[in-house]
Amino acid sequence: MAGVVAIIPARGGSKRVPGKNLLPLAGVPLVAHTIRHARGATTVDAIYVSTEDDAIAAVARDEGATVMPRSQELAGDEVSSEAVLLDVLDQRNAAGLDDPEVVVFLQATSPVRGRTDIDDAVAALRAAAADSLFSACREASHVWGEGGSGLESLTYDWHDRQREQEMGQLYRENGSIYVFRTRVLRETGNRLGGRIIVFPMDYWSSFQLDEPEHVDILEWILDNRA
Repeated sequence: MAGVVAIIPARGGSKRVPGKNLLPLAGVPLVAHTIRHARGATTVDAIYVSTEDDAIAAVARDEGATVMPRSQELAGDEVSSEAVLLDVLDQRNAAGLDDPEVVVFLQATSPVRGRTDIDDAVAALRAAAADSLFSACREASHVWGEGGSGLESLTYDWHDRQREQEMGQLYRENGSIYVFRTRVLRETGNRLGGRIIVFPMDYWSSFQLDEPEHVDILEWILDNRA
């Protein structure tokens, strides 16, 4: 039984950045960056890419991942990542494979990770005897939101303004790495549950490709990360 499997959802449709998962980034298709990160992780026993797109499937196979065909019903904009993760696990079960102990959920839109980030995240989950983990960057900022009575300060009290360095520790999910025990997903339908811990990542590793203008930013990061 595989102890740790990595699952990378990568559908073909993308409205804001057409063909996003195959977009060349630093000379490599976007999805290939994440597959290579998973391949470099010593704790990962198997890598699955879920897609309905033939071109993405071809790249995934070339990069050494196992392709899990995704139905059109699971390829829409409103489909949750959890539904896709469960579909991959169900396909494994149908092929006679038991659920793994741990799932590493990696988003292809996060192409910047440190060499040991995935292994370190799995180790952190196990060392803390935690049930789920999310990666995040530390953040201290004066955030406001729309409330029932208008604008409200969410991360501080505007009546007694603090400097950012005096604010409590805040974390912003960066979407790069989620690690969870498979039973959490099976029992709750959520990637997070039980005892949740955070895996801090640096600012430069926390950029995602969600808009066209992010391409140049990520190219610069990948070229200058060292």
